Parts: sequence; C-alpha cells; structure tokens
Amino acid sequence: MLDIQEILKKVRLIEIRTRKAVNEVLAGEYHSLFKGQGVEFRDVRLYQPGDDFRTIDWNVTSRTGELHVKEFHEERQRTLVFAVDVSPSLRFGTAGRLKSEVLAEVCALLAFSAIRSQDRVGLLLFSDRVELFLPPRKGVEHVLRLVREIMYFDPAGRGTDFGEALSALNRLLPRRATVFLCSDFLGALGRGLSVMARRHDLIALCVEDPAEIKLPASGWLEWADPETGRHGWVRTDSAALRKRFHAARLRQRRQLAEAFYRAGVDAVTFSTAADVVPPLVALLRQRARRRAA
Repeated sequence: MLDIQEILKKVRLIEIRTRKAVNEVLAGEYHSLFKGQGVEFRDVRLYQPGDDFRTIDWNVTSRTGELHVKEFHEERQRTLVFAVDVSPSLRFGTAGRLKSEVLAEVCALLAFSAIRSQDRVGLLLFSDRVELFLPPRKGVEHVLRLVREIMYFDPAGRGTDFGEALSALNRLLPRRATVFLCSDFLGALGRGLSVMARRHDLIALCVEDPAEIKLPASGWLEWADPETGRHGWVRTDSAALRKRFHAARLRQRRQLAEAFYRAGVDAVTFSTAADVVPPLVALLRQRARRRAA
C-alpha cells in the first residue's frame, strides 16, 4: 500500500509529464475535440440567401409562413467529463505501468488542455455501481485530484456496469458535454451507448496490456479474474492455445469497434507498453479532418 507521499509523488510526475506534452504537442490540437459542441442557441431570424438550410427552424417557419433560421453563438466554456472504470481489472499491467495509470495519464493530458482553454472538467468513477462523482470545475488542484482518484480510488464494487454509469451521467449532466468513457472494455457494453452518444459527444478511451492480447510462452501460468474471483492454471507453451487466445481477443476487439461505430462513438486504444501521446494526437486529428470535411 502506497503512503500519501508516494501517491503525491506519482501524481506530480504525471502532472510534469503531461503538462510538457500539452505545451509542446497538444496545444494546437485540443479544439478539434469538439464536434457540434461549443455553440449554443441564441435566437431566430428571417432566412437570408446563403444561410445554411440545416439551421432552418421549421416550427417558427410553419407558424409565421416565412423561412426563419436559428442563430447560434460560441459558448465561452465547454465541459469535459471523464467516466472512468475503476473495477479491479484496471489494476493490471505487465509492461511497467498499470492500466489505471495509463488512463490517468490520458485523462490528465486532456484535463490540463481543458483548463488551459478555460474549460471545466468533471469525473465519474464506476465499477458495477457509481463510486464517485466530482462535478465539472476548473483549476490545477481539481485536475490533480481527478488524477489521484483515477489512480488510487478503492472501489466498493467488483464488476463493471457501463449502463449504470451512462444512465447516471445522463441524469447528472443537464447540458451537452464531451464525455470520455475510459475502460479496458473487457466486460459487456450493455445498453445505453447510443442514447448517451445522441445526448453528448461520447468518446471511448480503451486501454490494454500486451499480455491480454498475446499470451507469453511461459509454461504453466497462473491466471485470476479479479472481478469474479475465478482463478486457475494454464499451460502457455502450447502454440495452439496461444493462437486461439490471440484470435479470440482480436475478435473481441472487432466486435467492440463495431459497437462503437454503430453508436456513433469515436474510440482510441492505448497500451501499457507505449507512449499515450501519438494515439491521442491521431484521434484529435481524425476529428479535425471530419469537422473540416
């Protein structure tokens, strides 16, 4: 068990590392996050040649008999919320970092980018229940608390319930926000993904460990499922077994990607064995290209 000084040291190290990346790499990429967000309704006015037909207010038009369009203005402040899985499977890692630490670093990168732009960030931690909700706020100390909670929160639940987390967020967030659903996604997604994606800009941040994709050839290997308590032994020097395991995990990956695509959710995967910045930048640039199209 880490003492408070060790916890603070690890959190500060993440702050130093992520702030450097924010300043040097992400500064120009952050605003590409927001698709269709950052503007809010202000008023209606008569249609003028050149106006976008998508902004026509058909209710006012039918009532007055004249074409009217909606006017919008840019919001001064955006809201980002991280919905982070803190179930026991996230306390795993074979490449020098736990999956929970990788998610904490990714969330820190985005959160420091947000407060630099005067946006607010919030946090919801979940397992098979909602464990903690921190309403969106600004400030460095608030971000550092988010990072600390993601890395070290001790959950009461043992499983993972995405539906419960998404349902809670729909109740807790009255206005549209950019929501990052952060998990290893080893459990079933369940319902609610499409509904959440319609109400908010939902982005999935996936994390995985190399040993979860390819079993090491290590002879007899003890395995354990921290969420169910099941455990046993498997002989990993069997090439056929390793091949079946790898194929099953790739199939699960494809099914997850298809589920996100059907729901209209952008997704990116991070590894405990790799730098988190390149895949995050790739996601932001992909969204920027889509907005420009």
